[in-house]
Amino acid sequence: MTLHTISVLVENKFGVLARVAGMFSGRGYNIHTLNVGPSHDPKISRMTIVVREKENVLNQIIKQLDKLVDVIQVIDFREGDYVDRELVLLQVKVDRNTRAEVIELCQIFRAKIIDVGRRAVTIEITGDSGKIDKFVTLMDSFGVLELTRTGRIALPRVSSDTEEKPEWKGPATTDY
Repeated sequence: MTLHTISVLVENKFGVLARVAGMFSGRGYNIHTLNVGPSHDPKISRMTIVVREKENVLNQIIKQLDKLVDVIQVIDFREGDYVDRELVLLQVKVDRNTRAEVIELCQIFRAKIIDVGRRAVTIEITGDSGKIDKFVTLMDSFGVLELTRTGRIALPRVSSDTEEKPEWKGPATTDY
């Protein structure tokens, strides 16, 4: 089983997240990561859901999401090209001997040191999950004190011939 990314445009209303999560738990599906935030339209939110399921289960998840009342559009990223990123904040132990090496690795990975203490630094890094995993593995040797990950966010790639975003149909209802 591999990780699959699904983007879901939903109406930005009370209870929508609970209904989507309830659909997953009610059918025994596991969410690997879930990221929710407002879109360019304040009436619409975008959920990026990553699941580790077999192909037939993934198809069922997409069909069930599409049936939910507050769902505007479901985008299955298996069928198209997309870009994704993840944000990680981590605190790493440092001392006089390791501080320079941590700083050098941050430069190589284009990570930012956003807080500095005598015995630890807080680092911000964005990228695809492969880059993030490699960086975290390297930081483990120094001692990771705290770590938080946003989970994947994704958008379809813009077509190079049209330079337009994919079309979507708008909200299912207009009573906001």
